[in-house]
Amino acid sequence: MIIRPATEADAEAVCAIANWVIRDTLATFNTIEKTPEQVRRQIAASNGSYLVAEQEGEILGHAYFFPFRSGPGYRFTAEHTIHLLPAAQGKGAGRRLMLVLEEKARETGLHVLIASVSSANPSAIAFHAALGYVETARMPELGCKQGRWLDTVFMQKILTPGIPAPDSAAKPG
Repeated sequence: MIIRPATEADAEAVCAIANWVIRDTLATFNTIEKTPEQVRRQIAASNGSYLVAEQEGEILGHAYFFPFRSGPGYRFTAEHTIHLLPAAQGKGAGRRLMLVLEEKARETGLHVLIASVSSANPSAIAFHAALGYVETARMPELGCKQGRWLDTVFMQKILTPGIPAPDSAAKPG
């Protein structure tokens, strides 16, 4: 298995994985499926931080990070998304994707990565905890999907512990 930056040619496979998660799970509160063109634009805008796990020509999963909030005070913090095919879960692809994603985040000057996890996805909570993410907030009934109110669990990992904060003019990466 290799972890590599996604290309526009991966958009169909990535879209299929993302849409399975949207359509068939409670892992995301999103209910609007993505189009390959939307995914192509996301990949193109990612500056190499949109990653895929590939084995024998098959895309097993994808991960990427994006700004957590707008405003200069949040410029060293990003949120991430990771999705895997059901058959790839529990076999190391997610762990490898996250380790490479975290390294990319450090390279761009990020200090913190945030995971926003559906409470209906306890395996994702355990996965992030095993990678050193700490639960920082649980917001009750923040989302609604399939006729259910769902909590959001925020987890975070400090990527550069002990590093002093930069002056207010500094920019990541």
